[in-house]
Amino acid sequence: MTTADLLIVWFSRTGASEQLSLAAFAAASETTSEADTEAPPLVPVRRVRCDQANVSDVLGAKAYLFVAPENLGSLAGAMKDFFDRCYYPVLGAIAGRPYAVIISAGSDGQGAVRELTRIATGWRLRLVAPPLIVNLSAQTAEQILAPKQVPVPQLQRAKEIGELLAQGLRLGIW
Repeated sequence: MTTADLLIVWFSRTGASEQLSLAAFAAASETTSEADTEAPPLVPVRRVRCDQANVSDVLGAKAYLFVAPENLGSLAGAMKDFFDRCYYPVLGAIAGRPYAVIISAGSDGQGAVRELTRIATGWRLRLVAPPLIVNLSAQTAEQILAPKQVPVPQLQRAKEIGELLAQGLRLGIW
């Protein structure tokens, strides 16, 4: 296990959530300008697929970004499994820490956001950005199963969330 101040836990079947997590990771990991000697130090960021993430990862982080797809109107089962495995062992130990959510959806994504938010509320985490739902409008079996390409504006929004979390940690806001 490698600890990081910002932990990005993600899951993807068709590539959309993976692309979003990579965009957020890239922005959060960017170095400060070499000319800016007054800038706070870089924030260690770790991106871990949900089936590889564990209790130690969660306990070692100061902030979280959860990136997952909507499946059947709810949070993807693999991501739910991550929360099931980690929920009780970290309960009470991470209260007040900041988090954000990115959901890739084929419809409205609200069920996935609602489920993830309920889990984070149980952990007493603090939501620091509105949930980002990237609706790719996949409605047929072929569209749902097809590899996805997230539009650049949505990737930019994911970058903004990654940067927000990292900057908040850098500046000691959370």
